[in-house]
Amino acid sequence: MAHTRKNQSSLSRAERRRFVDATLKVKRSGEYDEFVRMHIDYYVSDGEPSLRVAHMTPSFFPWHRRFVLEFERALQRVDAGVTVPYWDWTKDRTPAVSLWGADLMGGNGRPSDGKVMTGPFAYASGHWAIKEGVTDGEYLTRNLGRAQDPIDLPTAQDVAGAMTEAEYDAKPWDSTADRGFRNALEGWTSAGGSERWRNHNRVHRWVGGHMLGGASVNDPVFWLHHAFVDLLWDRWQRRHPDSAPYLPEQPPRLGQAQYQRIVARHELMPPWNVKPNELLGHKNLYRYGD
Repeated sequence: MAHTRKNQSSLSRAERRRFVDATLKVKRSGEYDEFVRMHIDYYVSDGEPSLRVAHMTPSFFPWHRRFVLEFERALQRVDAGVTVPYWDWTKDRTPAVSLWGADLMGGNGRPSDGKVMTGPFAYASGHWAIKEGVTDGEYLTRNLGRAQDPIDLPTAQDVAGAMTEAEYDAKPWDSTADRGFRNALEGWTSAGGSERWRNHNRVHRWVGGHMLGGASVNDPVFWLHHAFVDLLWDRWQRRHPDSAPYLPEQPPRLGQAQYQRIVARHELMPPWNVKPNELLGHKNLYRYGD
């Protein structure tokens, strides 16, 4: 039976506690840090001459769908009633919203070093030491809104702009694609300054700290962010029922720039060796509620 992922703003106090407790238990078991390491390992950029499946690539959506689902299954092995909530950052747009309360994600990092001081994932709680990362430091960091160089979260209009894209993705199938829903929502652009970051990418920038780069899974808000990204992919599919749900259909050929660097619809996608085509829907696994 499919379970329901709720908007974090509608969670009851008990639901918040159960989600946090299950996350802490997954961390304590060591499994959480395996998720962090996996994301670091598969965060491959355009400039690296190897297969890209997690970012800057057509498989951005299906790869993260499976990634979040694997984490959700880990939570449910601890507490079968727990699901990953989603954070609608087009509505809950400030550090004052309940998401950042002491009973869920905790608050901002302190100005001096970004160290998160409140909530269950603060280092002082004794339950959340950073063990897998690309920088030194054992404590979780954030810089919500980037006070020294302010940046806003994406708006509903920003998302609507991405939703108008009728194609799923387009050549050259990377961060430079100038059309297609995937890159419009993932948020890579050629603009300068803070406008360089759109939608999904802009949220990572707004949270700051550990949410920047491949080790972003160290901040548990990663899962709530990507659950909403997953929901937006579902909404795009429903808005464009006549569009191909995933592109490219065929892999690039020998001699083409993306040969063996991206995954076509029916190719295996590591590390799970599933095909994007197998992850185009989720209704038999989970649903989204208000």
